[in-house]
Amino acid sequence: MSSESSYGSPPEPDGFAEGRSRRRLARGLSMRAIVPNAITAAALCSGLTGIRFAIGGDFERSVQAVILAGLLDGIDGRAARLLKAQTRFGAELDSLADSISFGVAPALIVYLWSLHQLPSIGWIAALAFAICCVLRLARFNARLDMLDQPHKQAGFLTGVPAPLGAGLAFLPMYLWIASDVPEFANPIVVSAWMVLIAFLMISSLPTLSWSRLRPPNSLRLGMIALVGLTVAALLTEPWFTLVAITIAYLLLIPMGLVTYARVRRQAPSPATPDPEAERFDEQGAPLGPS
Repeated sequence: MSSESSYGSPPEPDGFAEGRSRRRLARGLSMRAIVPNAITAAALCSGLTGIRFAIGGDFERSVQAVILAGLLDGIDGRAARLLKAQTRFGAELDSLADSISFGVAPALIVYLWSLHQLPSIGWIAALAFAICCVLRLARFNARLDMLDQPHKQAGFLTGVPAPLGAGLAFLPMYLWIASDVPEFANPIVVSAWMVLIAFLMISSLPTLSWSRLRPPNSLRLGMIALVGLTVAALLTEPWFTLVAITIAYLLLIPMGLVTYARVRRQAPSPATPDPEAERFDEQGAPLGPS
């Protein structure tokens, strides 16, 4: 036993503390740190399974698999924050999984569904969507530690988030499945739609984040009822409900532009970035310390 009390010992050198942290990691991760990453891996597997369903011609289940990946993606970051298990590894894994589940998977699914009828133009449209999704996520990672981000400081996102971009890309498929009208699968129209959504993902348009969606107190009970009715509608008429949700989000994009312009006009002067300020993930959910 050491003769020197821990209370009277000098502070540990930085190198010693870092070495001890590495030894702790070498012994293994706790379940608290594994759970968020396991949810991310499950989202990745769900997105890849969507490609498998599309190869077999089951496009309904392929879209459902990507939607499930989006739901899981919305959970993993919040689970990490709740369990206080945020790591840079988790943030990088999340972006890599998103690039596949919401970039590669939707591009291949839509190509196998409609765009293959135009082998050249259709494939270019699919590539544009996948590449723009990856570029968006790379831009997000590059700016993760940047303090001067006007959109985030005002509570907005830059462009359409990757999971929502995948949901928007599937709009022609929602309409086709819901109505069985072949015109919705027109490869020229679908190609143009995919390119448009690709542009929205990498654009600099300010879009509303979850932190900005704050209904007034007088409408909160109505919002709770609306969410309940939306869930019921998803269970009874899922495809028409997805069409309505998609159109509602598209209508929020110009609203975000107007709201951002008003916020910037009301701001007295640019605030000094706070190094301790809370950071947010790609969808606007708090990240917490890394």
